[in-house]
Amino acid sequence: MISRKVVFPALLLSLVAGLGVSADAAQTSTQKKKTPASGSRTHRTGKKGSKSSGRQRGQKAPTTDRISEIQNALARDGSFTGAPNGKWDDSTVASVKKFQTSHGLNPTGRLDAPTLQKLGLGSTTAGVAAPQTPPGAVSRLSSSKFNGEPSTENQK
Repeated sequence: MISRKVVFPALLLSLVAGLGVSADAAQTSTQKKKTPASGSRTHRTGKKGSKSSGRQRGQKAPTTDRISEIQNALARDGSFTGAPNGKWDDSTVASVKKFQTSHGLNPTGRLDAPTLQKLGLGSTTAGVAAPQTPPGAVSRLSSSKFNGEPSTENQK
């Protein structure tokens, strides 16, 4: 009969080896499930384990109401002919290019801050200077806990 000193380590070793094999098999099967179908696109950030903040980068597409508002402004200027339909179509792009050309802007056909400003639909400060903190806004980085006085907790 084999002693316990030999059997127990052998069983433990085979159990650990079996768990390692099953873990590798499970990892391989989950990788196969995550593989995208042919022809689909995936976006990689280049960072392993990075979590998406849920916030999309870039400019959002204008709503149909906003496009109608832009088309009305272009029609007042005489650049857009036709009834505003709320669709960003070829005639709207051509009208924006025509407007941009007549107002000394780069005729890209895209909405940008200077184009919206000239149309009377943009911010008066967009693209003019660096963003400013609104009056009365308090930064969490520079705010104090005590009556507006600078914090001296970390100063020594």
